[in-house]
Amino acid sequence: QVQLVESGGGLVQPGGSLRLSCAASRSIVSFDFMGWYRQAQGRQRELVASITNGVRTHYLDSVKGRFAISSDNAVNTFYLHMNSLKSEDTAVYICSAATWPDESWGRGTQVTVSS
Repeated sequence: QVQLVESGGGLVQPGGSLRLSCAASRSIVSFDFMGWYRQAQGRQRELVASITNGVRTHYLDSVKGRFAISSDNAVNTFYLHMNSLKSEDTAVYICSAATWPDESWGRGTQVTVSS
């Protein structure tokens, strides 16, 4: 099973930006699905952004126009670019990748948006 490791989280002021990275232990070319979820304290996990079959992207309504998902096959990594961050974006962000039916998860990285 592929290992996924997130990085790039931290504390940022409202309106700021962060880029999260999800490094895979093998080539990401064969992934059917790559996605970023988040889980805020006391709330259910939600899918924030995803790429399916390397082409089709999906975004949570509340992040459209602010977040973007991308990937770099050369370094086996996919990213979540987050701009215009808001306090309600505070959560643990978790990456996931799947070659169906197998799905792998990272351990998460904390993003805190606060002044």
